[in-house]
Amino acid sequence: MDDFEVDHVVQRALDRLTLLAETTTAMTSTLDSYAAVRRVCRILVPQLADWCAVDLLDDAGRLRRVSVVHRNPDILPVGGLTGLLPDIPEDPVGPLSRALIGAGPLLLTAGDIPSPGKAADPLHARQLELFDQLGTHTAVVAPVRARRQVLGALTIGRSADRAPLTDDDLAVVEDLTHRIALGVDNARLHRETQHIAERLQRSLLPTLPKTGPLQMAARYAPAAATAEVGGDWYDSFPLPSGSTTMIMGDVTGHDLRAAITMSQLRNMLRGIGCDRQEPPGHILRRLDLAHDILYPQATATCLYALLDQDDNAGWTITYSNAGHPPPLLVTREGDTHYLRGGRGLLLGVDPSLPRHHATETLPARSTVLMYTDGLIERRGEDLNHGMTRLRQHAAALAREDLDTFCDELIAGMATDHADDVALLVARTPLQPKPLT
Repeated sequence: MDDFEVDHVVQRALDRLTLLAETTTAMTSTLDSYAAVRRVCRILVPQLADWCAVDLLDDAGRLRRVSVVHRNPDILPVGGLTGLLPDIPEDPVGPLSRALIGAGPLLLTAGDIPSPGKAADPLHARQLELFDQLGTHTAVVAPVRARRQVLGALTIGRSADRAPLTDDDLAVVEDLTHRIALGVDNARLHRETQHIAERLQRSLLPTLPKTGPLQMAARYAPAAATAEVGGDWYDSFPLPSGSTTMIMGDVTGHDLRAAITMSQLRNMLRGIGCDRQEPPGHILRRLDLAHDILYPQATATCLYALLDQDDNAGWTITYSNAGHPPPLLVTREGDTHYLRGGRGLLLGVDPSLPRHHATETLPARSTVLMYTDGLIERRGEDLNHGMTRLRQHAAALAREDLDTFCDELIAGMATDHADDVALLVARTPLQPKPLT
């Protein structure tokens, strides 16, 4: 072997290592498996092939073509040949069907690619149509497989004006599909974990009390952009004393652990509140002491409020705030202001400090809104802007029924929200006229 041949072999090996490294980077740069494989296809074309397609099985077991990339984008029709594919046949004949049961990688030459009219089944026909539309002379179809489970298939093809794919390319394709499979599998595992956390979180959301003249409503929406689930929660229940609690909290973190910690804090607060029936500042201090012993590495915010009817049939709110965004009071006339009293540190910072509470009179038919920071925070924006925007939206909805109030508030404030959003609202009744 002369020096030119050695250089060619070395360069080819370096090119393949670069291809594998770029594929790994693409698959690990996002937890959106569809976006990741589209990036991989753009890397493989034209370095390895004239075109590339990736088919993945979704959570329902349906086969979906998620990406088709060609070196000449004008060849692809509108829609890009992606979408749901026919079911995998019970007796696999075509190369794609065989790959989806674990065979391969399979090298196909011109003699192995019949016309679409000679397809053995609908899935085979779709694959042959793809080969025909993209002018395929040779191709490789390989399973995307992780943990002994086939997740989909990778197909690459070359036209007749380029050197054909050979057996030497099969090892590279197999290594590529291994990297793709790890990325797809990691994304699915992450999604499953988040679904578990969300189901846990939703299972712990309470049924709001319907006794008495107070109206109440609540909403919970997981993060729209990341599908991450954190420790947001709300709660409300009547106390033996006749008070109605309003509670809103947020445990730091966006994972299953945060959701579990949230559930335990919520239950502790319920027990402390019902047993002690003390002012909110005292209740939060007891919760902080327990939190410090049981969860010394975690922090959380919490609002704890009591709604009470006074002797004149009016209403008051007594509340304590452990580092949470302040409640918003909205009158029926649309006047708004934040309840900024009773503030203290987050839970888990210094349980030895005393906690305070504040009391405010609630006008008739006014609305008290508690919320988590996902409603008002925007990346790169000052928090005061979000709080001003919340006042404006809430003022415009002051006379709407509470379900509409909540739905419209989330629609107006939390589009593509990057964090969980929880809302809890209470509306006081019309105050009866005194007897004369």
